[in-house]
Amino acid sequence: MALKATIFKVGLQVSDMDRNHYEHHTLTLARHPSETDERMMIRIIAFALNADEQLSFSKGLSTDDEPDLWQKSLTDEIELWVELGQPDERRIRRACGRAKRVIIYTYADRSSAVWWQQNSADYSRFKNLNVIKLSSTDSSLLSELTQRNMSLSCSIQEEQIWISDDQRNITLTLEHWQ
Repeated sequence: MALKATIFKVGLQVSDMDRNHYEHHTLTLARHPSETDERMMIRIIAFALNADEQLSFSKGLSTDDEPDLWQKSLTDEIELWVELGQPDERRIRRACGRAKRVIIYTYADRSSAVWWQQNSADYSRFKNLNVIKLSSTDSSLLSELTQRNMSLSCSIQEEQIWISDDQRNITLTLEHWQ
């Protein structure tokens, strides 16, 4: 018998001082059985960093031809394609051809540094691609916030992210690689 996705409900208050975006978002996430709490929470962080009415979670890990998040226009054009982790060059080439903007959020310190060293030359040719690194020391703490029903507050300003629930406050730092 196949394992089913676990459903999470998130109330996310976003205060993005860099983009002047201040809004409460009600999200429903399906966590694939193979997805970790840390990765799911990074999906929430990626949502907060790009929050928009049209931004949505895709089928994610269970579908090869969809990103973790995407934003589509009313005419169904892909405006933003968001990947997590360390995707291969072929997948990113396809994403850059389909979307106006592509963002990769990578978060595993040692392996992401090796991945970036091996792929940065190939990725530099994509003008619509941004690669952003989250410190794994910081991102591993995100697992502590995971609950089936979450109420989170996220403030963003100048490469710093503060995310909190009623009991904990975690600071994340972003590093732009491309």
